[in-house]
Amino acid sequence: MVVQAAAANDVFDFNPDRARQAIRDLEGSGRQALAELRRFLRTVRTLEEAGPFDAEAAGEPQPVLSDLPALARPLAAAGLEVVIRQEGLDDVPLAPGVELSAYRIVQESLTNVVRHARARTARVNIGVADGELTVEIHDDGKGGGRFADLGGGHGIAGMRERAALLGGSVEAGPAPAGGFRVCARLPLEEPA
Repeated sequence: MVVQAAAANDVFDFNPDRARQAIRDLEGSGRQALAELRRFLRTVRTLEEAGPFDAEAAGEPQPVLSDLPALARPLAAAGLEVVIRQEGLDDVPLAPGVELSAYRIVQESLTNVVRHARARTARVNIGVADGELTVEIHDDGKGGGRFADLGGGHGIAGMRERAALLGGSVEAGPAPAGGFRVCARLPLEEPA
């Protein structure tokens, strides 16, 4: 939401239509955050009252990989073109935890691109090979973005922890040809 507000402020004077769209996207993000908070609170109450987690009791479903285009749309208002390519997912069922983790890794990566990379384009490639889901995010940025001085985040560490819980891994760092690259490899099934 902070990134969307900053994008609206950046274009407010010279592109009011784009600023209005960024503000509408910001409103949508705020409403989504409130809905997620309500789901979380219902889940906590359900856990306190009933014990083990019941997915249906939590209310609305968690995001899935088919929701990525909706995640990318507001980033266009911040000046970032996101190109998403998914291959081989139609024939392979993904465990819910694996799919949610993949979505969250893409979400965190794209947030980092907007905050730190000064990028124009980010490419998200998702595919299945050798019993793994591969999620790769690569931007054409140069680093030192508008929020670079905030530092101290736990985004990459959180992505690594999320992947490790599933028996997967995340590599992140500058790409040899420029920009920044995140590559996650997740097993197709959640560990027992």
